[in-house]
Amino acid sequence: MKAQFEKINSKQSALYAFVYEDVEFDAPWHFHPEYELTYIVKGKGMRYVGNSIQKFEEGDFVLIGANLPHCWKNTDLHIGNVKSVVFQWNDLFLGENWFQKEEFYQINLLLKKAAKGILFHSYSSKKTTRRLMAIIEKKPLDRLLSFLQLLEELALVNSIELLTTTSFSPNLNLKANNRIDVVYDYVEKNYNSKIKLDDVSTLVSMSNEAFCRFFKKSLNKSFFTFINEYRINLASKMLIETNKQVSQIAYDCGYESLPFFYRQFQKYMNCSPKVFKNQYLKMNS
Repeated sequence: MKAQFEKINSKQSALYAFVYEDVEFDAPWHFHPEYELTYIVKGKGMRYVGNSIQKFEEGDFVLIGANLPHCWKNTDLHIGNVKSVVFQWNDLFLGENWFQKEEFYQINLLLKKAAKGILFHSYSSKKTTRRLMAIIEKKPLDRLLSFLQLLEELALVNSIELLTTTSFSPNLNLKANNRIDVVYDYVEKNYNSKIKLDDVSTLVSMSNEAFCRFFKKSLNKSFFTFINEYRINLASKMLIETNKQVSQIAYDCGYESLPFFYRQFQKYMNCSPKVFKNQYLKMNS
């Protein structure tokens, strides 16, 4: 099965760090240009990286290289929610060619090995969980510095396992990646106005029909589903971080019809904007 391209919005910060917690690991077999460091706090099942298929459980700690297909899938052996700590960053993490500087020599070697996927055997402990959570909770600059220290430590670890074989070469459509990047950037700049299929299709030199097929195949969702998800995610953030009226937020996110905005919000968030904001305020009171 061909891996799906995943677009990661890494423009806001040098390091994208988050905690994933849900009833299961439901990400499809996918790849992205960013490196990814994932630590499993809760969950067990099968881990797929390139042509490697292995069991995983709590404490699984893996570094994925750029454009290396991967996913984690639960088995019936796991009961309850799953949880992981994830760090993602790209080659421009600290500017162009940062990893070629003398200070990052060991980290550069580590990232080269990551092209095959790396499993760290000696970092499975509650102490590791606490440390990774502490890094995420730091302010941006302190988080970045702490993460660099972690990478330096990982670069010096001897008990590692390279996951893919030397013969593995992922079958990726990098031209499709570039097109998705162009589309994503366009939506990011124009989400607050009317987005026309003709304009986007022309942007990537495709017919409307060909573009719709391409986008659905690449992201496993329609282009207009993607736009609505993007806008509703922004609306959710604005509900939490501002005191704007719901109608103003809807307009700012590109919705011309307030009833349509309410329907879309209910569809993607399973509640109304008012309930969503009240739940957040209650949780943080």
